Amino acid sequence: MTTYEGISIRRVSTASQVAEALTELILRGEIKAGAHLRENALVSSLGVSRNTIREAVRLLEQGGLVHHEFNFGAVVIEPSIDDLTDLYNARLHIEGAAARVKATSEQIATVRSAYDALSIKAQDGHAREIALKDLDFHAAIAGLLGSKRIDAFFAQIKVELRFYLQVLAFEDHEYDHPNVLIREHGTIMDAIEAGDSVRTVKAVTDHIQANSRRLTEILMIRNSDKATHTQN
Repeated sequence: MTTYEGISIRRVSTASQVAEALTELILRGEIKAGAHLRENALVSSLGVSRNTIREAVRLLEQGGLVHHEFNFGAVVIEPSIDDLTDLYNARLHIEGAAARVKATSEQIATVRSAYDALSIKAQDGHAREIALKDLDFHAAIAGLLGSKRIDAFFAQIKVELRFYLQVLAFEDHEYDHPNVLIREHGTIMDAIEAGDSVRTVKAVTDHIQANSRRLTEILMIRNSDKATHTQN
């Protein structure tokens, strides 16, 4: 008879909770890009140990929101064109491949559910909440591939994608125009439900590339403004 003595249930660690809280502050813009996550201040403010803070910072590094700088420690990432290009190329590969899949009725229903949730939230939600539903919709598209590993990878990069979507929302107020948002995603949804892979690939590709181009423009303007400010 099999026994299960000695097995412990791993609860969510304090470090994970700290990492999640810091992630939200970063994504909401309350902790700015380029800000230093000072260990002493975090220990004092949160009342947790240094080891907990270090583990939380390590989790943020894994999520792509923080990197280490020599003599400065943990620093919130500055949005960069190279990172943006890499991230959106990954999206194109994943969602483009998913768009070619002949989806089952169950898979289509999952994407439809995500689209409906986005449409509802777009009408009355805040930008942060809409961004989450936006990414849930695209995660559902990635899910058409039927790969748990790809699903896990997409879940991992969703944090970074949220970071860039927040930039887009702040600069362009993209989520202030729900009808446009619903129409753009509706084009993708209609193509998926019609089983038209050519239309789906085009709709997904056009949407991702348009976002990528606009974000690149925003970052180029930001970089130019910073360079001018530095010279002055």
